Amino acid sequence: MTRTEAAERPEFFAFRNGPKAPLPFAPEEYAARLAGLRAIMARRGIDAAVLTSMHCVAYYSGFLYCAFGRLYACVVTQGAATTVSANIDGGQPWRRSACDNVVYTDWKRDNFWRAVRALVPAGARIGIEGDHLTLQQSARLAEFLGAPETADIAPDAMRQRMVKSPAEIALIREGARIADLGGEAMRGAIREGAREIDVAMAGRDAMELEIARAFPDSELRDTWAWFQSGLNTDGAHNPVTTRALRRGDILSLNAFPMINGYYTALERTLFLGAPDAASLTIWEANVGAHELGLSLIRPGAVCSEICARINEFFAERGLLQWRSFGYGHSFGVLSHHYGREAGLELREDVDTALAPGMVVSMEPMLTIPEGRPGAGGYREHDILIVTETGAENITRFPYGPEANVIDA
Repeated sequence: MTRTEAAERPEFFAFRNGPKAPLPFAPEEYAARLAGLRAIMARRGIDAAVLTSMHCVAYYSGFLYCAFGRLYACVVTQGAATTVSANIDGGQPWRRSACDNVVYTDWKRDNFWRAVRALVPAGARIGIEGDHLTLQQSARLAEFLGAPETADIAPDAMRQRMVKSPAEIALIREGARIADLGGEAMRGAIREGAREIDVAMAGRDAMELEIARAFPDSELRDTWAWFQSGLNTDGAHNPVTTRALRRGDILSLNAFPMINGYYTALERTLFLGAPDAASLTIWEANVGAHELGLSLIRPGAVCSEICARINEFFAERGLLQWRSFGYGHSFGVLSHHYGREAGLELREDVDTALAPGMVVSMEPMLTIPEGRPGAGGYREHDILIVTETGAENITRFPYGPEANVIDA
């Protein structure tokens, strides 16, 4: 290749390859989200938002990117919204964006920032995601955009995402239904000698098949299942292994369908064969905490106060030291790959008041170390929609010893 030929290759370009694909939500949904963001920008004197996280890009545009070490963005001004994607993705970002799209090339370093610069008005005050933009890329932003004044828009965007629209709630309901199907498939695969991976695959396959049936226009990716046994139940996010199940094992079932970037979950404690007396006592205590927590989810309830009530319940039973993590979190555009709405977690340090339209889990977990009676991890997990008068539990899979002692 000659130097002249290299110079003629574009730094970025439009690649509107094919018609727009059906998106998870109607155009009006994305228009309302962008209107909400633009109102935040106007209130804070922000001329352009350069959103870089998977969750914010997906929330405002419909495009869920696959980073693989590359940079992506959704640039929003009062008059336009444009996703910025890498050339490796071809026309898919255009087809899956509710807005416009620009593709940057990788045959010249920093073409991503040249594309962003072309979309941002000169002298603009820039909204960034302070919890996502790295120090390295912050320096690039300053270099290519003329060291603009920046403001962290991530907390405001998070608060906007925390209250779900009716369309989001409808999708989350479907996710909870599909999680229940995955749980049923896993429970049906539990038997002595089966491996954790065998049980997990049964759940994943059932969920992916149902997502493909119920959402035929969706992108099919990221659905997963964890199934843990014995010592491997001690952590909520422990990966699946090839351990074979044994009679007497404590088991942890975890189903996570992903529909267009929206995460839902089902988590349950089970036993293969009858639990011993110590295990049964701890399991029943965790179920009691779960039921207390379910009763506390309502509009106006404060996250930290819900946490305090459940802490008291465990402390009265001498179990608080075995609590593993917060008692619940928000749902929406998030997963283990990306995103979290940290302002809506049931923890001691979160003072958010629940409001109608929020969707939260209730998921107490106790972990008893090896060598102690009842050793293992105990966890139950339901999804609740906060309503005007209370909360609706949309998880149907049963919990507790009466339902989840497996005699296979």
